[in-house]
Formats: sequence, C-alpha cells, structure tokens
Amino acid sequence: MRLGERWRQIERELPENWSDARLLLRVRDPEQAERAAALLTPLMPGRNGNEIRFYTARRGAGASPDAVRRVLRRLDSEGIRGELELVSAGQPEPGVLAVERPRLVDAWDAALAALPPDWSDLYVELELTSTDLLERAALLLAPVNPARYGGKPAFRFRVARRFGYGASPGMTRRCLERMDEEGLHGQLRILRVLSNTDPVSTQGPVWYVEGKAV
Repeated sequence: MRLGERWRQIERELPENWSDARLLLRVRDPEQAERAAALLTPLMPGRNGNEIRFYTARRGAGASPDAVRRVLRRLDSEGIRGELELVSAGQPEPGVLAVERPRLVDAWDAALAALPPDWSDLYVELELTSTDLLERAALLLAPVNPARYGGKPAFRFRVARRFGYGASPGMTRRCLERMDEEGLHGQLRILRVLSNTDPVSTQGPVWYVEGKAV
C-alpha cells in the first residue's frame, strides 16, 4: 500500500475527536530511509536508523494532517516504500477554558477575567506553535516550574492565587510577557480550576493526571 493511502486509512480509524497522533515510518532501504527523512523535514521528524517518527495535530502546534498527506505523497512519487503505523493518538483533555490571542499576556488576562472571582488554584497548559521554541520557552517559563506532558510541544504548570503549590498570577503574567517580547507564540488552556480552597496542614490541593500527582 502506498504511504499516502496508508495515512488515509489510519485517519479513518482514528477516534472521531482525536487531537494528535504519533506516527512511525519504517524504510528498509538505507538510502531510501535517508531520502525519506529529508523529505519529511517539514514535519520535524526524529530518525533512528531505518525508523522515522513524526507528529501531527489537528489544530495548534504540529504538522497538520494535510501536511502529512502532502509529504507522504511526495515520498510515493519518488518511489520510496515503507511501513507506516500509528504509535499513539491523543484526545483533547476536557478543560475549563482555552484562550488564543496574538499575545500570550492578553490570553492570560482574558482567561483570568473569565474565571470565578474566588478561584484559588489553576492547572495550565501552554501549547507552542513549534518544537523549535521549547528550549527557549523552558528558560523563560522557569519561574513557574513548567513540565512537559505528552508528545506535543507544550508545557504545563500550576498557579496558586494566595498560597500553596504553583506560581503567583503576577509571576505567570511576567513570564508570558517575556515570551511575547521574544515573539514566542502559542495557545493557553486552563485545564483545571479550584475555587476557595482552604488547606489544613497541607501546602495545597493535588490533582492526579493519569495516576501522577501534579
């Protein structure tokens, strides 16, 4: 089966609300594997021998499904043969709020304005527009203690309004301002929110995501 057709088959078998997918292409011929990796450059692939991995997302950061289709058809046109398989697929995590603005600090202000007035704790995700931004963003976001999650180019972190785990809203805003100043773009999502928490003999609430405390 040609690679473009195989991708169409994988797409049809994905869950209706899939958000992202990680793919593996095996090309047995070493010369063809090298050429395939070069053609897949727009998808920012990772290569290990004859195995090439890449990522696609329906929205936001990551190559679009149409971009994957175009590149794979290019491989087909050059006679490159291989086995394409789905490694994993993600579904959008139910969140409280997703805000996209040209400037991250504006998205942050809009997100806070939409929250209940007694909010106390947030679990936030910032998805970047490219994996190329990850290293610099990690440095600029260091005061909020960002953590990678999943395969997409994103960081997650906690914000505490008064006390407990997480950066303060003011510190979070300042970090996002610094990212705006350097032209780093993305989408801000508030995944979890708690209101009016009152910890007793603890430093604050804990969320569990896939069995891990965050």
